[in-house]
Amino acid sequence: MSLWSSLFRKKRRKGRQPPVLESKRHDKKHHPTFGGHTASADTKKRSTRVKSKMPVYPRYRKGRRASFFAFIGSLVRYGIIAAIVLLAWFSWGLPNIEDLNKFTKAPSILIKAEDGQIIGSSGDIYGDYVTYEQLPVSLIDAVIATEDRNFYYHFGIDPVGLIRATAANISAGRVVQGGSTITQQVAKNVFLTPERSMGRKIREMLLAIKLEWRFSKNDILSIYMNRIYLGAGSYGIDAASKRYFGKPAHEMTLSDSAIIAGLLKAPSRFSPTNSPTLARERADQVLVNMHDAGYLTKEQSDKAREELTKSMNSGKKNAKSALYFSDWILDQLPEYIANVEEDIVVTTTLRTDWQLLAEKSISEALEKEGETYNIQQAALLSLTPDGAIRAMIGGKSYGESQFNRATQSLRQPGSSFKLFVYLAGLEAGLTPNSLVEDAPISIPVHRGTWQPKNYTGRHLGTITLREAVTDSINTVAVQVSEMAGVDRVINVARRLGITSNLDPVPSIALGATEVSLLELTTAYAHLAANGALVTPYGISEITNTDGKLLFRYQPTRTGRALSGGVVSMMNDMLMSVVTSGTGRGAQFGRPVAGKTGTTSDYKDAWFMGYTPNLITGVWVGNDDNTPMKKVTGGMIPARIWKSFMAEAMVNMPAQGIPTQDIDTGDAPLPWQGSAPEYPQQPSQPIRQGQGNELKLGPSFWDKLLR
Repeated sequence: MSLWSSLFRKKRRKGRQPPVLESKRHDKKHHPTFGGHTASADTKKRSTRVKSKMPVYPRYRKGRRASFFAFIGSLVRYGIIAAIVLLAWFSWGLPNIEDLNKFTKAPSILIKAEDGQIIGSSGDIYGDYVTYEQLPVSLIDAVIATEDRNFYYHFGIDPVGLIRATAANISAGRVVQGGSTITQQVAKNVFLTPERSMGRKIREMLLAIKLEWRFSKNDILSIYMNRIYLGAGSYGIDAASKRYFGKPAHEMTLSDSAIIAGLLKAPSRFSPTNSPTLARERADQVLVNMHDAGYLTKEQSDKAREELTKSMNSGKKNAKSALYFSDWILDQLPEYIANVEEDIVVTTTLRTDWQLLAEKSISEALEKEGETYNIQQAALLSLTPDGAIRAMIGGKSYGESQFNRATQSLRQPGSSFKLFVYLAGLEAGLTPNSLVEDAPISIPVHRGTWQPKNYTGRHLGTITLREAVTDSINTVAVQVSEMAGVDRVINVARRLGITSNLDPVPSIALGATEVSLLELTTAYAHLAANGALVTPYGISEITNTDGKLLFRYQPTRTGRALSGGVVSMMNDMLMSVVTSGTGRGAQFGRPVAGKTGTTSDYKDAWFMGYTPNLITGVWVGNDDNTPMKKVTGGMIPARIWKSFMAEAMVNMPAQGIPTQDIDTGDAPLPWQGSAPEYPQQPSQPIRQGQGNELKLGPSFWDKLLR
């Protein structure tokens, strides 16, 4: 046997060796009962060997059990100590809950449409505080049945509900149920951040227990219903009831309560103003929950389900696109009031019914023709002759882009800028019947010449000014601009509200500049206002929540921008654009005047039109300036304009657009040094060599030949 084997065997034997009793009194051969004789040496040797192998197992097992239980006891002791330390750690710095029902908040701004409907807000909007006794019983039942059925039986944490939710989530492989009680939701919403972490969850549970110890169940439920967010910028049951149903919380019906309780799961998703279908489905589920929990009979549940439609329609549908207008209003508020330290209500000029019509017209046009013609964006702005903005669409979708293309975007107006060119010409002495020459022209510019082209590529020869406007002849517009003077064209544009940069270059006659839709639509509004100054505005008045008046709109600009005679002649020409020219697509059965606009590379297309009651401008194009597929202002923009105006004006009596001078006279206006000089021979066309006969200042051809 090797040395290694010997050592190994000894180690094994030693390792398996049980304890040995030294006493012989348990040896049968030495016990008096078993004979009392003395054993032989061999017998004694064998007996000792057997005796040495006999284990005493009870004592051996008892030692192992004792060690095990001692280990478990240590774990429990240290676990309790660790838990106490951990709870102390998370309890340290918990917020004070004594003033839970007394809260402060930043001043809020509530923005309303003309009819009182809320279209936007800033800050947290809270309604009146509603005590538990004032809460509708149906609402209490709906909330408990849906959110926390054991609310009146747990101590702030519901272990059974937590286990049930965990099992459901594991079974589904995703989060389908929440285990938080109403008390935990109060703790989270009022005191804690929405972060998802174990530390926040532990603090939430500790706070829930603390709240249950300090407040009654009814108090906690009342606090919950007054502080919870319920969508559309509304916090608390009273604000939500007024927002969705137009009535205070204590007047809510059973079906109203089902809708509100359904919002608690996901306020924005199940808002009846944002997603009526989802809101209805969720309210149905709440009624099922109330029936299962024993709060409703089947008959009561069925009746409430039938009344859901009435509740859904009690609040007016909100146009999501109104947020473009709401943002525009918020940006202006510092100009009207400053250092706001109280909640305020801003009443605006927006008409929600017209806003919905505008939204519908834009969305339908882009959905139907956007892909075909490579149109990704559109904007619309509508105002009345007094400057009140009634509808504003800043883009295809506010959710996708908050950039307002009606007020912030500067685009080339194309031929719609010719309004200022022809107004300058009329003020300089032209009339709609003045004869002009549509022929190729060439104008000296820096390091060369510029030769404007007509859209059709053809020339009509001698035509009237009216015909030139009707068919949007480029060469004639440039001639008129050069005759009247580019500076005069810019002066007219400034008078009519164009504030963007305007370069005094010949190409400005064809819209080679950039303006906003708001500026351009306002300019055309001066014609509907018969030449009176028009300043666009959106705020009617501002009050605090108690009704104290802080601001009321008063026109800051008065007077006239255009003479009545010039307005009548311009109306005459712009009406012909719609009746027989490039804007024929805008006809809808009543007198309309307007002008199309298209850039040469098809990056922008416009239609600006008006009646005596309403002025509307439409723009279509792409944010990245990629060209559309040969879209002109007389196509999609004119059709969008027609779709909106036809429905917006359906209940308005048709009125004629003045085409005769209704002014008190043709006395010179402040910007004119003398009365306008009219052509002595209006039937003669403007040709080379005849410019001096009209005495319109430096003639076009004089400038051309310099």
